[in-house]
Amino acid sequence: MTTIRPDELDARLADGDDPFILDIRPESNYQRGAIEGSRNVPVYDDLRSGDDASLRGRLDEIPRDRDVVVVCKMGIVAKRATGLLREEGYDAATLAGGMSGWNGYQRGSLGYKLRSLIWRLF
Repeated sequence: MTTIRPDELDARLADGDDPFILDIRPESNYQRGAIEGSRNVPVYDDLRSGDDASLRGRLDEIPRDRDVVVVCKMGIVAKRATGLLREEGYDAATLAGGMSGWNGYQRGSLGYKLRSLIWRLF
């Protein structure tokens, strides 16, 4: 499964290489904080329960001509969405650590720094 670390995504955004950021979290979570420029398609609960029909039904909202970075809370459910998108021919990756990882990266937290070290080693 393809992943992208928060620092890698941030570098791409800074360089103007803007992937389509697909935030699958519930709308209420998205409203409380999201990556600038992301698009909310709230299919998290369905995917978490094993139902991928809701995401399949919204594929027309996801551009095929851009890389897609899928975001959820921690990155676990986003992996399911990423797998489905890749099966459908999208160039998709999961944001490692999800919004938790992104927020930790933005704050420069010790937890993020430790996770980042582990991601780099493995």
